[in-house]
Amino acid sequence: MAKEKLSIVKIGGNIIEDDASLSAFLKLFANLKGKKILVHGGGKRATSMASKLGIESKMVNGRRITDAETLEVITMVYGGLVNKNIVAQLQALQVDAIGLTGADINSISSEKRPVKEVDFGFVGDVKKVAHKSIDKLIQADFTPVFCAITHDGNGQLLNTNADTITSQVAVGMSELYETSIYYCFELNGVLKDINDKNSVIKHIDSKLYSELLEQGIIADGMLPKLENCFDALNHGVKTINMGNTAMLTQENDNFTRITL
Repeated sequence: MAKEKLSIVKIGGNIIEDDASLSAFLKLFANLKGKKILVHGGGKRATSMASKLGIESKMVNGRRITDAETLEVITMVYGGLVNKNIVAQLQALQVDAIGLTGADINSISSEKRPVKEVDFGFVGDVKKVAHKSIDKLIQADFTPVFCAITHDGNGQLLNTNADTITSQVAVGMSELYETSIYYCFELNGVLKDINDKNSVIKHIDSKLYSELLEQGIIADGMLPKLENCFDALNHGVKTINMGNTAMLTQENDNFTRITL
């Protein structure tokens, strides 16, 4: 018997920062047919809130160092301000959303990232997704909205990369559903030429992925993103889509679809 479809959509920084963009995105998300989960970050909002409070944001290779003070800000911003605003706006669009961290219903447990060259502080690497618990919410017709916070099972919250949460939740849920991921960001998709925003590569499979790596077309920030994608596809996720929010509409096909 064919599995029911489940869409897992991730939105990041610039969409969350801008009220009009967020509102337009949430309308698209509300209109997305079938069962769905939303995952959001909020790093830029957290950085600006931290500086208002006189807390310096420290970054290493684009990743945030999360000390105890920063974790407090992240918990307030991701788990409170951003998450509850999104949930309230979805309710206004007749989507019965429920806002969650990984600690809620023990949905996503992590372990603190081990110290190698850098001590990232209170940062979690996902260990386990409680797919059956999350499914209870979905079966009750709730739409889970996860922020980028998990927990270690011993009372400690951990800042966790939202892209990773998205792929791990999709992998966990693929035991029960045919899962598709939608990574919404500023670009139209994975580009052949970084300076030409219309040079979207519409379909990448394992073979083309290897070729693009060899040619150096996939580099920098796209490398970890695509590594993550193929890892998820190898663990049960059906398709991954990358592009701007317009890919959630039926009419738009100008985005990147990634399959094995």
